[in-house]
Amino acid sequence: MRKHATTIGRALALGMLALSDVVLVTLAAVALALSFGLGMIFLFPPMAWLIRYRTRLARRLNGTLLGVETQAPYRPEPLPTRPQADGWYRHERRLYKTPRWPDWNKRWLWMFSDPATWRDGLWLLLNPVVGGTLLLLPFAVIGYCLVTPWQSNPVAMSLGLGAAIAAVAAMPWSLRGYGRWNHLLLAPTARSVLANRVQRLDQVRMDAVDSQAAELRRIERDLHDGAQARLVAMGMTLGAVEELMEKDPLAAKALLGKVREASSTALTELRGLVRGIHPPVLAERGLGDAVRALALDSPLKVTVTVDLNARPESPVESAAYFSISELLANAARHGGADRVWIDISGHDRALRVTVTDDGSGGADPSLGSGLRGIERRLVAFDGVLAVSSPPGGPTTATFDLPTALLIGGDEDKKPKLPLWKSIIVGIGWGIGWLPLFPQGLVTMVAKLAGQQDFSWFYALYLPEPWQWPAIIFNIVLGVSLYATALLIPIRHSHQRWMAEATPSRLWFCR
Repeated sequence: MRKHATTIGRALALGMLALSDVVLVTLAAVALALSFGLGMIFLFPPMAWLIRYRTRLARRLNGTLLGVETQAPYRPEPLPTRPQADGWYRHERRLYKTPRWPDWNKRWLWMFSDPATWRDGLWLLLNPVVGGTLLLLPFAVIGYCLVTPWQSNPVAMSLGLGAAIAAVAAMPWSLRGYGRWNHLLLAPTARSVLANRVQRLDQVRMDAVDSQAAELRRIERDLHDGAQARLVAMGMTLGAVEELMEKDPLAAKALLGKVREASSTALTELRGLVRGIHPPVLAERGLGDAVRALALDSPLKVTVTVDLNARPESPVESAAYFSISELLANAARHGGADRVWIDISGHDRALRVTVTDDGSGGADPSLGSGLRGIERRLVAFDGVLAVSSPPGGPTTATFDLPTALLIGGDEDKKPKLPLWKSIIVGIGWGIGWLPLFPQGLVTMVAKLAGQQDFSWFYALYLPEPWQWPAIIFNIVLGVSLYATALLIPIRHSHQRWMAEATPSRLWFCR
């Protein structure tokens, strides 16, 4: 009873809010007329922002009150205009001294060309009618039943009471239908989702290129300052050995010993550099053993737990390894930790790594480049890093890579249709043509053409008043059979159907 009363209250509140949109529709119509009728285009952005504020409220209420989550559908906002080498800002064929006007032009074009802006306007225009009908019509029925004198007519009184009860009972369904209506017009389209994805991939690509460039600079610096300097020193020492070979063999022998030590040191540095690029143990033994080897080299007491049912792809494995290495180094250098716990686990195709230390805490990704570097490394694989580090510790860093694991045979596992659904699909494809074409569309053409030879068009043998209803029934029946045969597999496995369905396949196994 309490839940139903809450539903009635929500329906009344949302219905009144929908009616109040009439004021916003009037303001938007005036602003639109002034913008494109009198050339006052500066009114369009504020009007669009006002409508977006209202639709943002509708999406939030759709999720919190109606249980229908609706994401924002807008295309990505344009990036700020960057100055050229000469300090000027270019927008199309014009140059500006400041980025104010280029940015304003790009924002205006962004809002004007985004289909979601006009869908928001369409929703705002229709919302008072749809919302008022779905949400307030039951209250109108109840009010009408209450104010109408039914005492003189018992039958009418019973009908009015039944209508009032039906209106109250229908409110949850009306509220659910209103949520679906909002989702229909306010949810993102496939094009907007793709545009957001493309922008994110562009950003990821730029971050990956920057990270790769920084890694190449580090390798170049390490080679220049380490192995290259030692090799140059070895060459100079060998030159001195050549001069001392005949004059002072003992001194030459001592210098050869130093050359041997320098070569050993250079070899150790090169091995360390190789491990920094891609550790051999990672390539040979996998992520678990590579992290265990990393733990053995750490000055901290490290406990490693690995629970993986498959091995990640090589690039993902490398990103996870170096992220763990960076977190372990941060715990030793900055956290003042004594113990570290590393947990590596997999669930389906997702890889989750949790690194916990007993240090002093206070880690913040916004204050240091180390954690931001880990984020940039992971985002290339759709990874997410979450850090919990209260002052005083402990620090827990968790990152998830959603599609990291290679699970053999996943591609071949197709959700099979139950037998009864397969039978229905087969019947739909097998006999749907019969009522639709010969007994439906062809019969309709024969009827319109005045064909006297009835042949096997059974609808034309019926009495005249029943012929057209029978023809329409056959057409609807045929379309329904085909629609059922098509929709059952789609509903059974929507994602696989969208990814793999082709016109030449009947989708029995999807």
